[in-house]
Amino acid sequence: MQRRRFFASLGLLAAAVSTKNTPAFAAQRVRDSTTTATTAAGALRHYLTRIAALDRNGPRLNSIIELNPDAATIAHTLDAERRTGQTRGPLHGAIVVVKDNIATGDRMSTTAGSLALDGVRATRDAALIGKLRDAGVVIAGKTNLSEWANIRSTHPTSGWSARGGLTRNPYALDRNTSGSSAGSAVAVAAGLADMAIGTETDGSIVSPASINGVVGLKPTVGCVSRDGIVPISHTQDTAGPIARTVTDAARLLRVIAGSDPRDPATQDAPPPDDYVAALDPNALRGARIGVARNFFTGRDDVDKQIERALAQLVVLGAELVDPVDLPKVHYEAAEQAVLLYEFRHDLPLWLATFAPHAPVHTLADVIAFNDAHRTQEMPYFGQEQFIEAQGLGDLDSDAYLKALAACRKGARDDGLERVLRDNRLDAIVAPTGGTAWLTDMLRGDGGGDDGFSTPAAVAGYPHLTVPAGMVRGLPVGLSFVGAPWSEARLLAMGYAFEQATQWRREPRFVAHTAMPSSER
Repeated sequence: MQRRRFFASLGLLAAAVSTKNTPAFAAQRVRDSTTTATTAAGALRHYLTRIAALDRNGPRLNSIIELNPDAATIAHTLDAERRTGQTRGPLHGAIVVVKDNIATGDRMSTTAGSLALDGVRATRDAALIGKLRDAGVVIAGKTNLSEWANIRSTHPTSGWSARGGLTRNPYALDRNTSGSSAGSAVAVAAGLADMAIGTETDGSIVSPASINGVVGLKPTVGCVSRDGIVPISHTQDTAGPIARTVTDAARLLRVIAGSDPRDPATQDAPPPDDYVAALDPNALRGARIGVARNFFTGRDDVDKQIERALAQLVVLGAELVDPVDLPKVHYEAAEQAVLLYEFRHDLPLWLATFAPHAPVHTLADVIAFNDAHRTQEMPYFGQEQFIEAQGLGDLDSDAYLKALAACRKGARDDGLERVLRDNRLDAIVAPTGGTAWLTDMLRGDGGGDDGFSTPAAVAGYPHLTVPAGMVRGLPVGLSFVGAPWSEARLLAMGYAFEQATQWRREPRFVAHTAMPSSER
């Protein structure tokens, strides 16, 4: 969808909203990020007003790639149901935005941020979208992302797509959002929706959630159906909730979790827990928590803040096993190989199912499209990883099978499974990553920290990040990683930490944040 169509979808609303650009205006607006509206239609109007004021005007966050033209009709229908005493569940009338690599069988496009799929409507809803609709959620729009979920280039700039442009960090507009669920995290942080859905292959939920000061949960692979998600890796891909509070993340997970006959990874999953009922402010009392110090950032200011968070865990009754012997990741090359092999294999299957009418049908077609539209698609970085993936063999090749085995051994057998078991741990904690780095469209994401996402991502284990305070005006997150299917336990512990600390701060949309010269 071109930008002129986005503006048209806002209609007269944008003209009615003040577009002052002063920091005072931005701060005043964000203090009202939550809505007291008692109807879905009222809540939708509130968030559309904020989208007009903050996303396309004012600080111009650019987190929403497309609005749902049917959202108002859906909201009015849900309000009519409520007036008759009918509700579909706790999220009846909630306003949610979803990442634009999740198929919606409606009048919105599903593009993964690529112009190759601009205007292409999916043939049907992804399974998780159907669950959201059944629960009475209003899907207000699709969110921007790192194009193709950051699998295209060896040096991308996170938060940028050819279709959606660059999403900006609401805490400091010159700093990066991280990716690939950049738009989902920013939309939640800036109060443009109640909550959002992101997807993760390695870090794409937890990193943008941490850097944008919100809660993010990457579930166990198989907890949420992958049906309809533009794929990178069927070994690691999953969708998950992004929210301002742990409670909202639990509410959203309860709706989207569960088995799906279209996704074999969900077939052996246990029935979803009542994640909201599991929330307990005393959940850390008696919990054994391992501290993965090998994954601390090496930055004194960030690590000092994480030490404060560890002290809070102790105050709340946790027993720290500090440190645990979780080695730094040594299987990066194997992981990369797995992702590229599986992407080459899985992308044509998604296109055939959800976009058979698209102008591209294979990865080779996408590469050719990008070459033909180089000015729009590759003004800053290329498609080196696409080209590498295209040259690989099938999933029965020795190289792929060896890489897959190396990942399972490194991340599970010798990694998280061993550490959790040998130390009898409820969770492992570490900083999710550092603070947001300066956006550099030419150099890409070279300023980003390694982060703590890879062990859980490669193992397929659950990973929760919770706001853990501010460092020089920028958010940092504390990660809780647990055994498969331990989402309820992680959410409970994260909730106890969140309720005791209340360290999340609303963004102020400043132009830049004062940092040491080495950081600028």
